[in-house]
Amino acid sequence: MFTAMLVKKFSPKFTALFRTLLYAIFALIILCLLVDRGVSFYVRDKVFTNIDELPPRAYALVLGTSKYIIGGKPNAYYEYRLAAAKELINHQKVNYLLLSGDNRTVQYNEPRAMFRDLRKMGVSEASMFRDFAGFRTLDSVIRADKIFQVQAFTIVSQKFHCERALLIAKAHDIDAICFVAKQPELPLSTRIREVFARIKAVLDLILGVEPYFLGEPQPLPNSATL
Repeated sequence: MFTAMLVKKFSPKFTALFRTLLYAIFALIILCLLVDRGVSFYVRDKVFTNIDELPPRAYALVLGTSKYIIGGKPNAYYEYRLAAAKELINHQKVNYLLLSGDNRTVQYNEPRAMFRDLRKMGVSEASMFRDFAGFRTLDSVIRADKIFQVQAFTIVSQKFHCERALLIAKAHDIDAICFVAKQPELPLSTRIREVFARIKAVLDLILGVEPYFLGEPQPLPNSATL
């Protein structure tokens, strides 16, 4: 009713333009929601929350994130991913961890931080490998397959992130499943960002976007499935 009253105050040409804009915004919102829900549906059979139901794989790909958030507080997403990775090792669901993340500066190094903290948590150094060029989710997933030549692996992250990573894996015919790390309280802003991240992921797949850096293959040992 409010929109109709507002439209009457303007010329017919402006009214038509205004209505077109409203329809376009509405259509865009619907498209975003369809992409978001479609990604979740597409990979639903690859997502595991119960470790007892998780098929064993030789490797887990642990997706990196910052250890701290703004203000220097510990990042719960980071802590829960490491806890999930250690749980996989303890339950013998994987033998090795591939720690993949951003390495943009000397001070900011996600794989190094994960390696050090997991070692403090009792995970053996011999069971961990690092990918310093996992600048994006797309890079981490594709490099695990093409560079490190891990034939099948378990992705470790929160559910919403896992689903996007699995979308990338399926689109590239990569054999991956996901073990869901505990989810901190999810702010609305983070959920909205994820919707747009999924749209970008779909566009990247359509456009054939490749990782920032590939290089020569570096096969990891014992990468066959358990």
